[in-house]
Amino acid sequence: MDKIRMTTPLVEMDGDEMTRVLWKWIKEELLLPFVELKTEYYDLGLPYRDETDDQVTIDSAEATKKYGVAVKCATITPNAARVEEYHLKKMYKSPNGTIRAALDGTVFRSPILVDGIEPVVTNWKKPITLARHAYGDVYKASEMRIPGAGKVELVYTAEDGTETRELVHTFAGPGVVQGMHNLDSSITSFAKSCFEYALATKQDLWFATKDTISKKYDHHFKDVFQEMYDEEYKEKFKEAGITYFYTLIDDAVARVMKVEGGFIWACKNYDGDVMSDMVSSAFGSLAMMTSVLVSPSGVYEYEAAHGTVQRHYYKYLAGEETSTNPVATIFAWTGALAKRGELDEIPELITFAKKLEKATIDTIESGKMTKDLALITKKENVTVLNSQDFIQAIRATITAALEA
Repeated sequence: MDKIRMTTPLVEMDGDEMTRVLWKWIKEELLLPFVELKTEYYDLGLPYRDETDDQVTIDSAEATKKYGVAVKCATITPNAARVEEYHLKKMYKSPNGTIRAALDGTVFRSPILVDGIEPVVTNWKKPITLARHAYGDVYKASEMRIPGAGKVELVYTAEDGTETRELVHTFAGPGVVQGMHNLDSSITSFAKSCFEYALATKQDLWFATKDTISKKYDHHFKDVFQEMYDEEYKEKFKEAGITYFYTLIDDAVARVMKVEGGFIWACKNYDGDVMSDMVSSAFGSLAMMTSVLVSPSGVYEYEAAHGTVQRHYYKYLAGEETSTNPVATIFAWTGALAKRGELDEIPELITFAKKLEKATIDTIESGKMTKDLALITKKENVTVLNSQDFIQAIRATITAALEA
């Protein structure tokens, strides 16, 4: 069988630890035998990010703007322990935060449903898609350790030199302070992306913040969404037979437990980070979720929406067998390949991506799966495979499908 040829490169962002190992195996077993991969490679592994003072992360974001489609492996956001472990020059910011700030847009995350893996929330029958704002808030925050008694203020200095001040807190002793920001342009593109995605998928749209407490910051998000809905989307939603509504984030969390799913839940940056992990875990596994950043300029970045699986990585380095679930990483590749095929008008590439996704699900539904899924499946007499054997089982399935 001839390999499928690509015309435009994907931006390939390699990552860290066990997911970096899986990345290599997926390419070798599931992609390179069938596709003449054309990528522009960027090493976002922590050692090389440190070597380049994180310039490689910025370069990968700029390349994504140039080529339009990227696929990203999971990466480490270093804390103090990681700085010591990797002997880093400094505590670098989240690479995802850096890339999302450069690309803007919204991250859409949906669970991958498999027969035999039932949601923990028993009334969830359809996927719940998390739409996460991809800019600002705590991910672009400035922080300060307050050593002792004193006053902290927010100060806005206009271009003409005039100042506006708001007291944050009068400290009687040591503490900490954090300053967050967002941009009207980014909030507007977030809202537009959510409304357009809801129309494209014909799903209801929820939006939730905490405007009763954050009467300026969160309330502004609420106002932008409502104004855009009233002016541009109210009639379109009515024609499509879908609805939009706003609710408090705590009300949304309570309500989501009692519905059957099949809608989009839009959240601010941090809320979306937390809630997407809750939804994916409740549907089965953190490794069973798709994630794509869609920018208003039409740029797409597909990623695995979970961590680097540090514990498994150290078992792997010690020569021990691991059963790490690669499904989210496989679906990051298939999503990117399908979008590249769509943009470049290569139907064979789209078909291959969809067949690889089906082969992955079919392999699990046949009873062959990694340990995390075996622990929660309702199927009986399943075969628990290590990471490599599971990927090879998928290869056997996709090979048979392509030869049929």
